[in-house]
Amino acid sequence: MHKSIFTITLLCFLYAVGISRAINAQGAEPLIVGYVFPQDAALQPGQVDPNSMNRINYAFANIAGGRMVTGFAHDPENFAYLNALKGTNPSLKVLVSVGGWLWSTNFSDVSLNAKSRAKFTQSVMDFLTRYQLDGLDIDWEYPGMAGSGHPFRAEDKQNFTQLLKELRRRFDLEEKKTHRRLYLTIAAGSSDEFLAHTEMAEVQKFLDTVNLMAYDYYEPGSEATTGHHAPLYTSTKDPEHVSADASVQAFEKAGVPAAKLLLGVPFYGHVWGHVSDREHGLYQTGGPVPKAYAPYNVIASDMLNHGYARYWDASASAPYLYNAAAQMFVSYDDPESLTAKCEYILHHHLGGIMFWEYSGDPTGSLLKAIHGSLHPAASASAPKR
Repeated sequence: MHKSIFTITLLCFLYAVGISRAINAQGAEPLIVGYVFPQDAALQPGQVDPNSMNRINYAFANIAGGRMVTGFAHDPENFAYLNALKGTNPSLKVLVSVGGWLWSTNFSDVSLNAKSRAKFTQSVMDFLTRYQLDGLDIDWEYPGMAGSGHPFRAEDKQNFTQLLKELRRRFDLEEKKTHRRLYLTIAAGSSDEFLAHTEMAEVQKFLDTVNLMAYDYYEPGSEATTGHHAPLYTSTKDPEHVSADASVQAFEKAGVPAAKLLLGVPFYGHVWGHVSDREHGLYQTGGPVPKAYAPYNVIASDMLNHGYARYWDASASAPYLYNAAAQMFVSYDDPESLTAKCEYILHHHLGGIMFWEYSGDPTGSLLKAIHGSLHPAASASAPKR
């Protein structure tokens, strides 16, 4: 009897240690990083929850004349708004993200040579100092590739590495003077093509995290068929064989430590039209429709159970919706799929999670699922809102 009790106690202890190691494999709980993208709007009181994130990436700064500049009229007041949130959560960090899908036009030029890199780096330092920010997120989409039609060069591959190396060197010098950490991160494309045009084993040395954009694997207008745009695992039915898991493995193989990888998740879905009622629309021919980019709150409030039935692909750990009458298909993430992704992050000792972007879920249901999965103790003790 005593032996049995001892055995059970030991097993419970080992189980608790296993969870602790999963959470603290790198000495800290997994990070929760959210992109905030107000564009031309001013952020309003109560709009952003400072207690459910470790880091906010404000999108986007732009590049003009070789220097980093504000992108929107309300940026200065929005930076002040986000910095004020540290009064509620003193450990919160606020970074600015520069570039993005539409504003990556000048990255190839600013990274081209030592002079252009020095000019850009100085502008970054001036920007961070002026707005009292905690660091920089480089969102170059993409080195060595056109992205949405941007100029690019073959030497972007090496120049991308050099740009980050010089930014890190300057950040470290500043830290020695101020004793204040400046963070340097990137948003990384999840494709093998992105890896082929970068030197990730070298790049990661200069970065705090690599924010892996593990979404948009299938997009209306880019692919002729429907599919999961952010599957955790590769679906047994997927002709393209894509998934977040496959991308994580590829980045680790390319030399990025698991502890520096943040698994990116979407707070939005993609919508296809003219999709025949086979397999509930999954991996069927379809095309783009108006409002094909759907924020999660629109999917949850206006589509789910309003003519759209929800289905679950267990092999991909991904939900999807189909409206047979309208022949519409929707790929998205929800609390169930995000909880599975958080379990994956813990099991594989990744650095944490990143999401694009905050306004897609104003009710906070997705962020609550993430925070509750990755920071369960904090979530349990948090005051009810």
